[in-house]
Amino acid sequence: MDIMSFVKPELVILVPVLYLVGVGIKKSKAPDKYIPTILGCISVSLCLLWVVATSEINTFKDVLYALFTAVTQGILTAGAGVYINQLYIQSKKDE
Repeated sequence: MDIMSFVKPELVILVPVLYLVGVGIKKSKAPDKYIPTILGCISVSLCLLWVVATSEINTFKDVLYALFTAVTQGILTAGAGVYINQLYIQSKKDE
């Protein structure tokens, strides 16, 4: 099953954006172990911004749905961005 089939089409653009942000964080000498967490937080924040901007939120149930959507989409897009980075790194290794 393809992870990208679960990502909303409007949010697919976040995958290359997060990859580039991750490259920038890596060059800033931040410890590697924190990069996925930082990307996850950025991704969830951007997804939350998108959900709030495109949804009509009137009830508490709508708020919970918006939060759930933002968190799940943020995790999926951040995961795809890190996955792309790992594919690139592994392709450069000699075996």
